[in-house]
Amino acid sequence: MSLEGVVGTGLSKRPSQQCQDARRAEAQEGTVEQDTGPWIARKKVTALAICLVALPVLMTTVSRRDSPWTAASFWQLASTSTKEKLLGGLLVPGFDERSCLSRYHSAFYRKTMARSPSAHLIKRLREHEALQRRCGPGTEAYRAAAARLRSGHRNNGTDGDSCKYLVLVPYRGLGNNILAVASAFLYALLTDRALLLDRETSLGDVLCEPFPGATWLLPQSFPIKNLQNLTGEVPESYRHLVRQSDGDAAGAAGAASRRSYVFVDLDHSCTYHDKLFFCDDERRFLRRAPWVLMRTDGYFVPALFLNPAYEGELHRLFPRKDAVFYLLAHYLFHPTNKVWGLITRFHDSYLKNSDDRLGIQVRVFDGDTPFQHILDQILACTSQENLLPEVVTQEPPPPAAAAAGGARRSKAVLMTGLSSWYYENIRWKYWQSATATGEAVSVYQPSHEEHQLSGYTTHDMKALAEMYLLGMTDRIVTSGWSTFGYVGHGLGGLTPWIMFRPENHTTPSPPCRRAKSMEPCMHGPPFYDCRTKHGADTGKLVPHVQHCEDMSWGLKLVHPE
Repeated sequence: MSLEGVVGTGLSKRPSQQCQDARRAEAQEGTVEQDTGPWIARKKVTALAICLVALPVLMTTVSRRDSPWTAASFWQLASTSTKEKLLGGLLVPGFDERSCLSRYHSAFYRKTMARSPSAHLIKRLREHEALQRRCGPGTEAYRAAAARLRSGHRNNGTDGDSCKYLVLVPYRGLGNNILAVASAFLYALLTDRALLLDRETSLGDVLCEPFPGATWLLPQSFPIKNLQNLTGEVPESYRHLVRQSDGDAAGAAGAASRRSYVFVDLDHSCTYHDKLFFCDDERRFLRRAPWVLMRTDGYFVPALFLNPAYEGELHRLFPRKDAVFYLLAHYLFHPTNKVWGLITRFHDSYLKNSDDRLGIQVRVFDGDTPFQHILDQILACTSQENLLPEVVTQEPPPPAAAAAGGARRSKAVLMTGLSSWYYENIRWKYWQSATATGEAVSVYQPSHEEHQLSGYTTHDMKALAEMYLLGMTDRIVTSGWSTFGYVGHGLGGLTPWIMFRPENHTTPSPPCRRAKSMEPCMHGPPFYDCRTKHGADTGKLVPHVQHCEDMSWGLKLVHPE
């Protein structure tokens, strides 16, 4: 089953609110004598005002699940609907709503915000939006900076009014791309650089522009070509500059000033010298570089929290350390209308009316062939953690509620993965046998591509839709090491149960573990203490950066209690 075949109405089908009572009152008023005209006009205005107040409230009420209308909640909804629509201040009004429905409609598909943005984050986002408008493509500042780059002019970057840029070159799968964009945006926010994305990915086709009045897509005319082929061995690379200066900060800064740009290679398997970037405080090394080009495939935010230069600002931006990706993702990533249609039609057709929704994300790293030990791991995890009910071998008598004509509790299971084999087996399990609890369990899988085709727009549209659908569940199980899973639970603000990566084709024991936070894992962290300038276990330097559950050497953010 593919997402394109799913039917539903989504948010475009709204109940008609025409205020018929008010119209009938106006018709009746037509028989009143002429000298009562001002009174009639006042009554029309009153009726119209009632309609305008009631319409958004009623629309909000019918679109929010688990939010029954009550008289007590009427005025609360009227006062909070705009705030919820703007995600607590993360977003600003003024975008053309029809051009990107998900930007303002996504709030109606969640119960509440899992974490609220700080006032300082909101302030800095507004400042960055102004920076993007002042420095982005199409502005005089961008044309001048691009011309200097094209000519090879060595700008020392000391002009406080000049614009500085971070050009991101993400690669690998869509999950990698999304994590890379969130990381690069935070770095751009910390260093006052305009963020521009390489067009060689599908991001521009599946995501709306996040910045009002500005684009974040790198123009085709950008002077440096073949960005995807840059490596850490080019003379402009951070690695090369550090080696050349032999660790001398002043020498490195001077070397950077003699280059028209600096290239930072942050592949998950990059070298020791590349990772010294995470200790660079921007003021000593990269301050003079008007252009920083960055190639990365993952989430490097935890490493930024290890840099003393950013410590105070990051604390003000994110008082809760386990909400960084969640907040950045809801600010940056708004699916295009085509993708949003896939999401809402599937949600409204299969998930909306269930009492409980469980997401199961399956990623197999040992090939595309289905494996029995993976299926056993999924079933063991969901059983031991009481995420799915047990089944009985003999049909039990009907539950009292069902026998009396009442509704049974329902559970919808959303499965995502390249193969349909795991979904078919779990669906068959709950079709052939009744549950011990009497619950009705329905199992769905939007698509099964069989092979990963990263970079193909249609494939990535389905992938993004499934990530968002996973984020719309109530609880979630994900596969260890999977960036797809990280994005899915991060979008939903869900702390996942993570299935450990199997070894030797054997189901791990235990099969899964509840994560310490909803933050993604950094797969290629530095092993260097910025304060002492020595090698160190970076998972033990500060309480809010710890090792990941699924990758013992990886790093993730947690909020210490």
